[in-house]
Amino acid sequence: MSSLILLLLSTAITAAVASIPAYPSVSTDCTVSAADDNPVPVRREVYGDGRIFDISHRYTVDMPSWGSKDGLGQFLWLPSSMKNGSRSNNSLMKLQSVHSGTHVDAPGHMVDSYFDAGFDVDTLDLDVLNGKHPTRQSPLLDLLSFIVIK
Repeated sequence: MSSLILLLLSTAITAAVASIPAYPSVSTDCTVSAADDNPVPVRREVYGDGRIFDISHRYTVDMPSWGSKDGLGQFLWLPSSMKNGSRSNNSLMKLQSVHSGTHVDAPGHMVDSYFDAGFDVDTLDLDVLNGKHPTRQSPLLDLLSFIVIK
């Protein structure tokens, strides 16, 4: 009897989870025709009632990097390429330091007890990282003042 209840319960949970979309529904046709040489993906980042705008800086070889006077250097390779006969495109990214470009330090980065307790970036509340933003172009010092005051 308990096996039957377990089976029914797992079936109900599977059906409920399957009905929840992992991504927002797409109102357009996402197929790529053979004639479409340059398909462009549509980014749909949504959080709460608003959209998420990625303000990360583009990674470049000369981007400043902690501990390097020469910058980031080569960081991206394509060891497998369909253009060279591979079955798939596989990229490889290696950073000399994670202190490159736009990033968020984990709470445990500077507080040892947080590190020991496992406070990493996955433990940050997105409400802390998302919010109102300045709507004018500002010099860096103005922006830093805004962040400190906020």
